[in-house]
Amino acid sequence: MDKSRVKLKVDNISQSYVVGDEVLDAILNVSFDVYDNEFLVILGPGNCGKTVLLNVIGGLEKPTGGKLYLDGEEIVGSDKRISMVFQELALMPWKTVMENVEFGLQIEGVDKKTRREIAQKYIDLVQLTGFEKSYPSQLSGGMKQRVGIARAYTSNPEILLMDEPFGQLDAQTRYSMQEEIQKIWQQEKRTILFVTNNIEEAIYLGDRIILMSKSPGKIKEIYDIDLPRPRNSMDPEFLAIRKEVSENTDLAL
Repeated sequence: MDKSRVKLKVDNISQSYVVGDEVLDAILNVSFDVYDNEFLVILGPGNCGKTVLLNVIGGLEKPTGGKLYLDGEEIVGSDKRISMVFQELALMPWKTVMENVEFGLQIEGVDKKTRREIAQKYIDLVQLTGFEKSYPSQLSGGMKQRVGIARAYTSNPEILLMDEPFGQLDAQTRYSMQEEIQKIWQQEKRTILFVTNNIEEAIYLGDRIILMSKSPGKIKEIYDIDLPRPRNSMDPEFLAIRKEVSENTDLAL
């Protein structure tokens, strides 16, 4: 993480929706900076607007207020420098691992040889070498997540958004994927914004944690996690941070 360089600036972002005769606020006046190569975790209770915020940053939703800046320039809507990994991966069941990973490149018109080389690089990176011809139905939950991560990386993003990507995995697979995403992040040197409602996961992964309040989501606290990697969840310093964050986290609505 390079604190001398702000990669992404989130400036006073708000989002609201019309529901019947009411206007309901999802997030209100959210502002923070994301540093180059940072692993930033957005933490909060259910329905606090974490996903809404990520959707706005990813250009999937237009905010009702505020602005976004990437490398100092305002961005509006989607930007190819930002890619997203969803909890629901929507892998195409009729396509193999290779075909799923290379799909975005194919849509962009990249020739077959080049897109296969790029896709293979990221299949190797997420340790799915040998599974190129497998179909999603033949993969475990963790392996499917690796396919989603590889697919997101093929667009060569500068920022990777991850929306509770491990939320549906069993505990052992989730821990394994936490290890893997750290290795990938350290190797690729990309900026990651990672959404979770799991406090231990946030502390284990994040350089910083942005803690959001219950709905409508606002920034409640920002924590610097100054612990060496790899982290030990039973370390007294880890447990002290966990206690502090837990006591400051709102209950889910």
